[in-house]
Amino acid sequence: MKAARIILPVIAALCLVAASAPGWRWALPEGVAPPAVPADNPMTQARVELGRRLFYYADLSADGTLSCANCHVQRHAFADSVATRGGVDGSSGRRNAPGLANVGWLTPLTFADPGATTLEVQAVTPVFGTHPVEMGMAGREGELVARLARDRCYRSQFARAFPASGGRIDFTGVARALAAFQRTLVSYGSAYDKGRMTAEQRAGQALFQRDCAACHSGPHFTDLAFHRIAAADPAASDQGLFEKSVREADRGRFRTPSLRNAALTAP
Repeated sequence: MKAARIILPVIAALCLVAASAPGWRWALPEGVAPPAVPADNPMTQARVELGRRLFYYADLSADGTLSCANCHVQRHAFADSVATRGGVDGSSGRRNAPGLANVGWLTPLTFADPGATTLEVQAVTPVFGTHPVEMGMAGREGELVARLARDRCYRSQFARAFPASGGRIDFTGVARALAAFQRTLVSYGSAYDKGRMTAEQRAGQALFQRDCAACHSGPHFTDLAFHRIAAADPAASDQGLFEKSVREADRGRFRTPSLRNAALTAP
């Protein structure tokens, strides 16, 4: 499938409903419904703007060297250009960073954690996770909040994004802003989406439907289910879903990756 254009905003367990503040407009093709949004995190321009800054700046990492955008690179369809990327402590990464195109429609969100069902929940893992260490802020939430609070720009942005709480700066707000921004990473501009495939592409689609679509199904080319594609290996360094479920049947099972923008997301 050819890479689909990603539409960016013009700016440089929860109950899910379609929640958007008055005035918010989704840039979606006809026939595509907006993604589900938590009722307590409606889409607003102010939250998207704050989330964008948090995503691109390295303020969420322990040493100020790693941002979300270092692993989810815009020119690679918000995926990575290397197989794995290490954390701030110098440790090796474990898995390839998935692309974020249309991530607002996907759940579960990660390769082997069925509990990561919303972007708000998932934000905890890269910032505070220890297996592996990514941003390295485990046990340092107070330090993170204090760092953001010292910045006048952040104080102003949190006030606009969360007026009901008086602009309180906490990780709940960080996660909600990041989630709002990520829901704007919309990709529906491919020849496939527009019904403009060449004869060769249509022939490839027929082969794909025969051989691949059992798992890479639906508009995002993933069934969002966990599968094993090789024999389980108890000695492997990554045991997939087994690490969360501790069920032998889950050893070596991983969630089907989306093939949106696959031409840009190697390896």
